[in-house]
This record gives sequence, C-alpha cells and structure tokens, in this order.
Amino acid sequence: MDYKIKLADGKAHLVSITSAYFKSWQVWQVKFKDGKVAMLYKIGSEWMQRNEDFLEVEVLEIIGYTIDKIIYKRTISF
Repeated sequence: MDYKIKLADGKAHLVSITSAYFKSWQVWQVKFKDGKVAMLYKIGSEWMQRNEDFLEVEVLEIIGYTIDKIIYKRTISF
C-alpha cells in the first residue's frame, strides 16, 4: 500500500509499504519511488534494517512510526 511520509528534510515522499514473513519474523518492505528498497523489522520497541540497507536513523524512525500506526489501525479494526 502507498503512504505519504514526511521525512526529516521536510519533504513528503510517497513510499510503498508491504509486510511479509521471513522464517518466524514479520518484516516490512519499503519501496521508494526512485527504486530503492529497504527491509525493516522490529526488535522490542526498536526498528532495525538489514545491514545492506541505506536508511539513516531519522528516516528509519519516521518509517517505523508510520508502520506502528498501520499495525495499530489493523488491530483496532479487528
């Protein structure tokens, strides 16, 4: 699903966020319009990314916050 995210630079970016499972972990794939892809996962309350991904800490926190809102909305609707 596509989401508009306002990043630390003040600009809004359109990203596609999808969820999947890798082994027993739920992971989130974030696709940017420029073709870059990052895979995120959550350990406790902290969002992490794969070693080969490129996101800065501030961007990772903003996207993680957005994913937390998505998860919250899903649990409320059920």
